[in-house]
Amino acid sequence: MTMPVHGEKLPESAAGELLASNKKTVACAESCTGGLLTSRLTDVPGSSAYVKGAVVSYTDEVKAEVLGVRRETLAAVGAVSKETAAEMAEGARKKLGADYALSVTGNAGPGISEEKPLGLVYIGIASADETVVHEFRFTGTRHEIKEAAADEALYMLCRALKKG
Repeated sequence: MTMPVHGEKLPESAAGELLASNKKTVACAESCTGGLLTSRLTDVPGSSAYVKGAVVSYTDEVKAEVLGVRRETLAAVGAVSKETAAEMAEGARKKLGADYALSVTGNAGPGISEEKPLGLVYIGIASADETVVHEFRFTGTRHEIKEAAADEALYMLCRALKKG
C-alpha cells in the first residue's frame, strides 16, 4: 500500500471522501489484483455507503458469464487487454448498479511473454457517460504490481470524481 506523504491522505481515503461528498457509488471488477482494490476501498470506515460490490473475475469464464465480457473479445485480444478492461468495467457498473466501476486486468507474474510482459496492466473506469482505459507497465514483485495497480485505479477514480 502506498504510504501517504506528510499531510496527504491514502488514495482509498481520498476516493471515499469524494464518493461520499458527491453521493456516488463504485463497483469493482478485478482480475490480477484479486480483490485488493475492493479491500482497500472497504478499509475506509463508512465505505458501505458507496461501495456497491465487486467481482473477482480471475478466469475468462467468470469475465464472460458474470461480467458480460464478450467471448469474441477474449478470443481476439485476450484477458489482458484494453478491450477486456473496458468490458469488465462496463459489466460491473451495470450488474452492480454503481455510478462508477473500476476494472483491473493484467500480468502480475510469474508467467511472461513478449506479447503480455510481466507488469502489463490495464485499468478501466466506466460511468454512465464514458469508459476510459489506461495501460500501465509496473515493475517489482507480484505483490508490488498488485499494490501499484490498486493505487492507480484509486487515483483514476479520484480524477473522475473531481472532473464530475
